[in-house]
Amino acid sequence: MSPVRGESTPAELPPAPEPLRVPVPDSHTHLDLQETEVGDAVAAAAAVGVNVLVQIGIDVPSSQWAARVAAEHHAVWATVALHPNQAPRLPGAALETALGQIDALAALDVVRGIGETGLDYFRTGEDGWAAQQESFRRHIDIAKRHQKTLVIHDRDAHDDVLRILRSEGPPERVVFHCFSGDAEMAKACTESGYVMSFAGNVTFRNNQYLRDALALAPVDQILVETDAPFLAPLPHRGRPNAPYLIPLTLRAMAQVKGMDEENLGTAVAATAARMFGPF
Repeated sequence: MSPVRGESTPAELPPAPEPLRVPVPDSHTHLDLQETEVGDAVAAAAAVGVNVLVQIGIDVPSSQWAARVAAEHHAVWATVALHPNQAPRLPGAALETALGQIDALAALDVVRGIGETGLDYFRTGEDGWAAQQESFRRHIDIAKRHQKTLVIHDRDAHDDVLRILRSEGPPERVVFHCFSGDAEMAKACTESGYVMSFAGNVTFRNNQYLRDALALAPVDQILVETDAPFLAPLPHRGRPNAPYLIPLTLRAMAQVKGMDEENLGTAVAATAARMFGPF
């Protein structure tokens, strides 16, 4: 799901689930798009065993905000980037300026990733694909120079995302956020060593292809995320999502993997630390 400023979600938050028995990070959230204050969101997540929130940048202001909030809250880590849908909206000089600002933010210790970047052929028409691809290449370079994890947004663009990663040479650590591919895409990511992060839509009844991909993915190449305030897991689909709902998605993932909650949680936490930590 791509965050788009101005989208609204229902106001009523779902009840808190039973706490996790092993602490697990939310590897991708948008606290700036949620109604809850950051401190309250961190506390609500901690109460159910979600111990770290990775706050994602989607433009220069939100990236600056992510870095500032991460500096203020020990449990928040930041990523910075221009969302793929942002690149076609910025004329040449403005895009260069924005990329320079992202590059400067990438040097901060609290910034643990470059993203979300990538390609989105769902919201952006073909006339904007070249700008998206160039922005993606520039973000790959930023991630490699600063030795930060690359966080990829890939919507209806699997082949081109993989092609550009191959042609540019990927950074050491790559995460496909809100993994949207099928088993074939999961196999390609597995072979390349890319990590796949699953969101609440893996619980949706019509998304068997995501569960097939999850079943195939190695346990040490899996993360869990909310992409909040979007994609609340069942039984709360359509309501606002938040980091404290991670236990619902993790438990659904454990069922798909045929694992108990503790073992999957331990594996996911270790992968999160490898990608973004140490926490």
